[in-house]
Amino acid sequence: MAKQLSYHTIREIFTRFHTAEPEPKGELDHVNAYTLVVAVALSAQATDAGVNKATAALFKVADTPQKMLDLGEEGLIEHIKTIGLFRQKAKNVMKLSRILVEEYGGEVPNSRAALQSLPGVGRKTANVVLNMWWHYPAQAVDTHIFRLGNRSGIAPGKTVDHVECAIEDNIPADFQLHAHHWMILHGRYTCVARKPKCPACLIRDLCQYEEKTE
Repeated sequence: MAKQLSYHTIREIFTRFHTAEPEPKGELDHVNAYTLVVAVALSAQATDAGVNKATAALFKVADTPQKMLDLGEEGLIEHIKTIGLFRQKAKNVMKLSRILVEEYGGEVPNSRAALQSLPGVGRKTANVVLNMWWHYPAQAVDTHIFRLGNRSGIAPGKTVDHVECAIEDNIPADFQLHAHHWMILHGRYTCVARKPKCPACLIRDLCQYEEKTE
């Protein structure tokens, strides 16, 4: 685990991220808050590309909780059976859809606690939805962010919660809204797990990772 980088170093890192990609976007396709919740719930232990392929047709016929209930669990499975853990995910999507219809008038709530009360929705999923749909500076820490935070010193921490707190505490406020997207994209495409692409890294000179590749 690298040491926590200084304020000035972190500001320079995110200034570079912003210059390279001023408006980073999440890569999960969705058309409204509900389909975003479903897409993120389906993405656990699956790739965004794989989820997008499965939901392209699904969201044309089921883009609201009621339409998903009308489709039924078996109908949902037909759309998502290429995704890992599809049976359990289908059960969760049907349960959360029913709760949204019965308790929230078919609308997706926008508090973290209410989102996390839905089946299959954890803190990371809730934070993604709060950030991407309501533009709240919530930090959804996945494996890419956890790796990058600890390697670089941007946000070191022993647990996902520690890294989330480190991001919130150390990244300047004007970069908070897009922080997790910049970090996810950098971890997904540059600071990869097995052999990070250090020669192509725009923050190579600021990163504390000792085993940089040539």
